[in-house]
Amino acid sequence: MRKVLLSLLLGMLAVPLVAQEYQLVFADEFDGNGRPDSTIWGYEQGFVRNHEAQWYQADNAYLHNGMLVIEARQESGREGIPYTSASMNTKGKYSFLYGRLEVCARIPTAGGAWPAIWTLGNDMPWPSCGEIDLMEYYRINGVPHILANACWGNDQPYKAVWNSKKTPFTHFTEKDPAWAQHFHIWRMDWDETAIRLYLDDELLNEIPLSTTQNGKIGQYTNPFNRPLYILLNLALGGDNGGIIDNAAFPMRYEIDYVRVYQKK
Repeated sequence: MRKVLLSLLLGMLAVPLVAQEYQLVFADEFDGNGRPDSTIWGYEQGFVRNHEAQWYQADNAYLHNGMLVIEARQESGREGIPYTSASMNTKGKYSFLYGRLEVCARIPTAGGAWPAIWTLGNDMPWPSCGEIDLMEYYRINGVPHILANACWGNDQPYKAVWNSKKTPFTHFTEKDPAWAQHFHIWRMDWDETAIRLYLDDELLNEIPLSTTQNGKIGQYTNPFNRPLYILLNLALGGDNGGIIDNAAFPMRYEIDYVRVYQKK
């Protein structure tokens, strides 16, 4: 696996805490080249959600030099499909209940890019299944933001209750103008009391589980007391992605690793 300098530096800070409190229970280091591990990852296919411009297909996800690359491409000669990308998930292959999810990645930030790291529950329709967004990047009124969110169900079908923290991208680039050129670590710490979402050890959002009860459609259950599976995707345009910069293709969302720790 390619060793990313920032990943190592931040990892050195996190190792003592992890070693004392947590044990590694799942990891994909994306070693080698070729296709991602089919025993871990499945794929969405087609136009899926949010009026997005891309057609999802498995061919746009591949391993290269110890990295997972999700590549968005501008297509020609495919009627009705101007763009393609990939959306991967561990549904039916791996889920976990509580612990620490950590993803080291470098995200595309060009116009229209909408990368995400997120989780969903297995046993109810959205949003009563629960959704946690460790990371979304997109433009709000033309201004880039990084989001850290969770949502759950209410009494209306497909209407979510959101706890969302939107941080302007300038919060990060003012400290590091080359932020987008580097790899960063997104982390979720999840236990029986709260969901805490971090970027490079900075807490972006904390969501108490005392506030996340579903409505009647979800039978008043708490979706975050049940196992969740992992999703990685790169969307384009649509409801939130903004105007697509055609000069930026191919766009590459690079993931160094995905790891899950649980308390000993």
